[in-house]
Amino acid sequence: MYAIVCPGIHDPQATQDFLRGLQKVMGETAVTWLIFPTDRYPAYSALHISWFLYDQLRAIHLQDWLNQTVAIISFSAGVVGAIATAWSWRLMGGTIAALIAVDGWGVPLIGDFPIHRLSHDYFTHWSSALLGAGQDGFYAEPAVDHLNLWRSPETTQGWWFSPSSPGSPQLITAAEFIATLLSRYNARAGIEDEP
Repeated sequence: MYAIVCPGIHDPQATQDFLRGLQKVMGETAVTWLIFPTDRYPAYSALHISWFLYDQLRAIHLQDWLNQTVAIISFSAGVVGAIATAWSWRLMGGTIAALIAVDGWGVPLIGDFPIHRLSHDYFTHWSSALLGAGQDGFYAEPAVDHLNLWRSPETTQGWWFSPSSPGSPQLITAAEFIATLLSRYNARAGIEDEP
């Protein structure tokens, strides 16, 4: 499975820190990372994100690039471009494993694919849900700074809420939450890709 990372407007080192923190808890989950270069293009530009995704997958899979399953992990302003890119990919016939929106406050998130929100505090969690809660969600407790949620997911503790789970909420780190989702969707993508 491919995971495109759509950062926000911040120092690119924060995204490298995010990936390092996430990979500490990923285990054996096989994901190919595609990092959208916000140092060259606007973080919120769905057009640029879409072209980046298409170009990357066409370079790897000449003939069946549209048949690749894609997960999107986005942060802050990157959530704006990510949701539009997810819809673009779906309208072209592609498969979105999931959209994981990290602190996409104020961004409506609706789709015919799994959507998950992570928030740096409870206020952002419940107020964002008014614009589409998606499925399982996470909020930091105690609250953390907006950028720290992205920069340090492996140390950000919080609550995992699942509307379909009687065991919800569950105390977990943001990195464990994202890694569990990626593992779940990666397993599903593997089953769907089998002949």
